[in-house]
Amino acid sequence: MPKTAVARRAPLLDVEALNQAAECLKALAHPHRLRIVQLLLRDRYTVGELAEACGIQSHLASEHLRLMQRCGFLTNRREGRKAYYEIAEPHLANMLACIEARFGPKADD
Repeated sequence: MPKTAVARRAPLLDVEALNQAAECLKALAHPHRLRIVQLLLRDRYTVGELAEACGIQSHLASEHLRLMQRCGFLTNRREGRKAYYEIAEPHLANMLACIEARFGPKADD
């Protein structure tokens, strides 16, 4: 059976669920936020470490982190005076894998 036939049988999401999905996808739709997710899928980092890795100022990294945290993508944990950010949404790994497969280096490059 072709994949499309199976996909057609899956129930469609309601409009409210699609609205939520669209809002969360918008939250990821920025190169620095995608880079932050790539980094956080490998380890946990502070705002300063993420800002440095992205080549941006800390206050901009904080804004990106807050936006992604509001969507439930990230969480942070305090250890003394530092807050470490981590991935809270396990599906981000699959989403980034799709992005990397589509836009990353090709095998014949």
